Amino acid sequence: MSVQYQITGSAASEIAASIESGVRSGQLAPGRTLPPVRKLAADLGVAAGTVASAYRRLRERGVVETGGRAGTFIRQRSAFTPTGTLTVPSGVLDLVSGEPDPDLLPDLAALKPRVDIVHGNYRDGGPCPDLLDLARDRFAADGVHGELTVTSGALDAFERGLAARLEPGDTVAVEEPTWSNGRDLLLTAGYQVAPVAIDGEGPLPGELEAALAAGAKAFILTSRGQNPTGAAVTAERAAALRGVVARHPGVFVIEDDHWAELSQTPLHFVADAADRWMFVRSTSKPYGPDLRCALVAADPDTKARVQGRMAIGHGWVSCILQHFVIAAWTDDIVQERVATAGRVYAERQGALREALAARGIETWGRAGLNLWVPVADETAAVVGLRDAGFAVAPGRAYSFHGHQGIRISTTRLDPRLAEAVADAVAQSSGPASPPI
Repeated sequence: MSVQYQITGSAASEIAASIESGVRSGQLAPGRTLPPVRKLAADLGVAAGTVASAYRRLRERGVVETGGRAGTFIRQRSAFTPTGTLTVPSGVLDLVSGEPDPDLLPDLAALKPRVDIVHGNYRDGGPCPDLLDLARDRFAADGVHGELTVTSGALDAFERGLAARLEPGDTVAVEEPTWSNGRDLLLTAGYQVAPVAIDGEGPLPGELEAALAAGAKAFILTSRGQNPTGAAVTAERAAALRGVVARHPGVFVIEDDHWAELSQTPLHFVADAADRWMFVRSTSKPYGPDLRCALVAADPDTKARVQGRMAIGHGWVSCILQHFVIAAWTDDIVQERVATAGRVYAERQGALREALAARGIETWGRAGLNLWVPVADETAAVVGLRDAGFAVAPGRAYSFHGHQGIRISTTRLDPRLAEAVADAVAQSSGPASPPI
């Protein structure tokens, strides 16, 4: 605990607010351990139960974590944590960020002459009918049918869908390892999370069965290009997961297909095995992160709740953005560029996957921008790779149970460097068993 920051308060709400203030200002940094309950209670002159209640509130809001003997510590990311900009040291190759390669994104400026940019009005704002028609055809080609709407990206869709179906405090089953942004959103919104272990073919049916039987009211899965592992749901796994979902009436299923247009593997749809479901396909990966738009298919009631809540809030996704998506989807040059990007990403990921396999290191990635490598000591692996000239992400940011691993982003990896990266991985830390 930094001596420059003193936690204050006599009530649980005041103590929690004081800690949040320290996190927000950066004086209580991510990973910082908070005082034990009894010590802080003695320092503040309050009952131990008051401090315990404050810590519980902070856990429910996703500000802190409790790690057994490690105590209570500030989460790596929460709604109150300053994010800043990722800095990779000079001379070190960025294999950590996981962003789309700017060189593979289409030129949106070239689409401007085809974009209908007019002044709209509050009365007529909402999903553009032409965009919904295009999305309906694209979804149908993948076997996805439902009522359609538009949100400001995938996380916006998740948040709105869960708010339409769940209450704060409800439990959501999520993949383990998982996409850290999605998990942090859930915790900050007050939901409990239940990890469901995965392998290269997607979530394990037995793990999902256990989570739903224990009371999870929603389940979020990734169709293809799962972050951080690169896993993709197979036909056999999808059938098994659909069976589990069907045995639990009332569960709400959200399926994230962010890699759709870039994928070299087919979609095996799961979500509509539930009566309440949502399928989300964002445009950020193929067209760029600034195109904050996602097409959503859902059961009629969920779609109505999501769109209705948007109507009385921020209203709708900018029609200018929606018309950019229409222009991109109907431009042959853009579509060919996206197809080329998908092949390039697959080549880059495949080169490293094969190089690692040749050294006895198995990974799961079959799609997306990342590979997950279980290791015996992730700190040693991260440091060793950095010293070898490669920056990778430690697995603790993606794991509920602290499984040791590293996430390697292959976004901009020259396939000719795959052998060198694989050598560095093999030398930096002994491999461990996958976390299943």
